[in-house]
Amino acid sequence: MSDSTPEPGTAAGTLPGSEAEDPSGEGTDPAAGTPLDPAAPVPLGVARTPTGNAGVDAGLERLADADHLPADGHIEVYEDVHRGLRETLTALDAGPTPAPVPAPMPSYDNRS
Repeated sequence: MSDSTPEPGTAAGTLPGSEAEDPSGEGTDPAAGTPLDPAAPVPLGVARTPTGNAGVDAGLERLADADHLPADGHIEVYEDVHRGLRETLTALDAGPTPAPVPAPMPSYDNRS
């Protein structure tokens, strides 16, 4: 095993002239066989664990939309998720909606 860094234009663990080397230097998508754009957005692969709260879980799912956007498109997604989380927290702070108060009973104390 070597502690040296790979030569420019080669991936770690590949040898010049091997099948894994890409002469264009851009790389290829192994699934599609198409060249990869180094400036294209790449999903981070962060696992999103459901919380059990529908509002929070919807916000977590919305974050996945940012994976496919360039960096300048992330702000819209983040603001949308932030707005949704604030609404969810506000609803939790308000507590459950109280039961409606029944209408007052008519008085039978009328003497004529």
